[in-house]
Amino acid sequence: MDRVSSFDEPLKKLLGGATAKVMAEHLDLHTVGDLLHHYPRRYEERGKLTALADLPLDEHVTVVAQVADARILMFNNGRGKRLEVTLTDGSGRLQLVFFGHGVHKPHKELLPGRQAMFAGKVSVFNRKMQLAHPTYQLLDASDADEATEAVDAFAGRLLPIYPACKQLDSWRIAKAVDAVLPRAQDAVDPLPAALREGRGFTPLPEALLKVHRPQTKADIEDAKARLKWDEAFVLQVALARRRYADTQLPAAARRPVADGLLDAFDAKLPFTLTEGQEKVSKEIFDDLATEHPMHRLLQGEVGSGKTMVALRAMLAVVDAGGQAAMLAPTEVLAQQHHRSITEMMGELAEGGMLGGSDQGTKVVLLTGSMGTAARRQALLDLVTGEAGIVIGTHALIEDKVQFHDLGLVVVDEQHRFGVEQRDALRSKGKQPPHLLVMTATPIPRTVAMTVFGDLETSVLDQLPAGRSPIASHVVPAKDKPHFLARAWERVREEVENGHQAYVVCPRIGDDAEEEKKGKAKKKAAEDDPDKRPPLAVLEIADELRKGALAGLTVEVLHGRMHPDEKDDVMRRFAAGDVDVLVATTVIEVGVNVPNATAMVIMDADRFGVSQLHQLRGRVGRGSAPGLCLLVSEAHEASPARARLSAVAATLDGFELSRIDLEQRREGDVLGQAQSGVRSSLRMLTVIDDEEVIAAAREEAVAIVAADPELEHLPELRTVLAALLDKDREEYLDKG
Repeated sequence: MDRVSSFDEPLKKLLGGATAKVMAEHLDLHTVGDLLHHYPRRYEERGKLTALADLPLDEHVTVVAQVADARILMFNNGRGKRLEVTLTDGSGRLQLVFFGHGVHKPHKELLPGRQAMFAGKVSVFNRKMQLAHPTYQLLDASDADEATEAVDAFAGRLLPIYPACKQLDSWRIAKAVDAVLPRAQDAVDPLPAALREGRGFTPLPEALLKVHRPQTKADIEDAKARLKWDEAFVLQVALARRRYADTQLPAAARRPVADGLLDAFDAKLPFTLTEGQEKVSKEIFDDLATEHPMHRLLQGEVGSGKTMVALRAMLAVVDAGGQAAMLAPTEVLAQQHHRSITEMMGELAEGGMLGGSDQGTKVVLLTGSMGTAARRQALLDLVTGEAGIVIGTHALIEDKVQFHDLGLVVVDEQHRFGVEQRDALRSKGKQPPHLLVMTATPIPRTVAMTVFGDLETSVLDQLPAGRSPIASHVVPAKDKPHFLARAWERVREEVENGHQAYVVCPRIGDDAEEEKKGKAKKKAAEDDPDKRPPLAVLEIADELRKGALAGLTVEVLHGRMHPDEKDDVMRRFAAGDVDVLVATTVIEVGVNVPNATAMVIMDADRFGVSQLHQLRGRVGRGSAPGLCLLVSEAHEASPARARLSAVAATLDGFELSRIDLEQRREGDVLGQAQSGVRSSLRMLTVIDDEEVIAAAREEAVAIVAADPELEHLPELRTVLAALLDKDREEYLDKG
């Protein structure tokens, strides 16, 4: 049989229609290959056969014994059931317990006098040794040979436990794997022989057998090492080929010009750039000077000066005769960037205007809500080349937007844009423009390398001088309501000291549909307090005005306000006319008000780690220290509270992004799903396997440099084609 086609064989041919249907619908497993790559998530250990008199505490054991008696006990006012079974083997006695739904089957089978094998972990309850919910297999006492064989097969084995679903449990998946396991011999091995032998890897068919049916723990380690490497290597080959293809694309080199706009800008800066900014700028300028498109990810802490680095890159491109576009995820952020960039540039941003500098250029804003006349003028400035720099939202992507000569695209907050949007803007250049992607959510180096494998990475991890420390505390509103009262007192104190504060809520609260949902949730909350709707901006602002912050100027900001209204509130807050701004996450990125020193985040457990870190970065931007209070009703022992404590404990975004990633996993590295069943990573975890990924990248780069089309590696080409279905191929092409 053809080696590839046996892996492509539909499961229904081997397993029957009903099982195959459940596997396809609930586990996204369609072929023999899919099932063979559906690896166990852990292994149950069955101990060697042990006499009841010699049971070791806290260890996995297997015992052969007879049921002495079995009885059902009720508890919790008759709502709960417990089955207690007493075993004997002549040397001692042992108690088994089963709870809840797990009672029915053993209650029918474990009758006094029956002999069986039992496997589980020994614990102590009420000073008696017991096994809770052990696995067991009944023995036929009349056939001694068969019973001995069954005992040998059962005891001491490593049982694979598979990722399962309600419709198909692990043991039925294990039986299905048994049916297809002989096909493992037909596995196409993607590793070149020299690489496999050089690194001492187990052959792929053997690795698949070992991962599904290990004899020893060493088998599992052996198989995992091989299968992790395969995932990392094939992925890195795909990305290395992408990067190689990019180097073959033509782009206009944009070299900085002496005594041009960039030099004029640098000369008027009131501070010196940090060492990090200088280093990263050099990496970018070197890329811009090449004749193939730059693809660079600029990642750095909130407030590390990424905008400054991006602006200098844009000025260098304008000096070289091109135009630069900055794409921002929201109107508030686009306006903020436009305002801060024109302020930083001063008369250099007024090229061609009265009072503007001769060396200057025009900096225009383009958003969806602009008036017709302003919009028409902006479009004209872009097509004639009058505007060297444009800052905008998704409006930049529209068909009617045309550039004179687009040389650089800067994408702010990479995670807010789809690859399609990045691609649409890049297609507006005569030749592919250079691309700089920025994110303030620091990503561990390996994640950047894998998830953004088509981008070279620059990191800004130094904060500019003058940034103040931020103290963060969790406020347990449910356990300690007086802590929340104290939080509002702290906000008052900050305002009395001439500063301002943000209060952030997860919801707006004025939408009819939202209200309807809110009422339903409120009703549910009366039955179960944990189910109340998230706190809303409009409700909290109202409560604060009437209560804890009465007498202060409290305003609201959220995404459904008219853009002019939003801009007005933001301007007044920046000018110091508003004491407290109650907002949604529209303030998460880019908003810069150095006088704002305090932030209270309501229902903080409803936000992700990266989002909390981003929000916190809005305070402590001036000379006064910042304060961030994370208000939560989550229980002290809950994972949500643990997450908040981690955020409060460190200001290191790189550390936090690791925590975030450990909790969320990586999603599909080669596709748009940021999480979900279908991931190209099944064995590899980006956060734990940094060394594997780095080593695989090195090997992949060398192989692609020597043989870009993989002509001499047909097996690798086959596996790559299977991994890169049409959607993923397109995703990589656009990325």
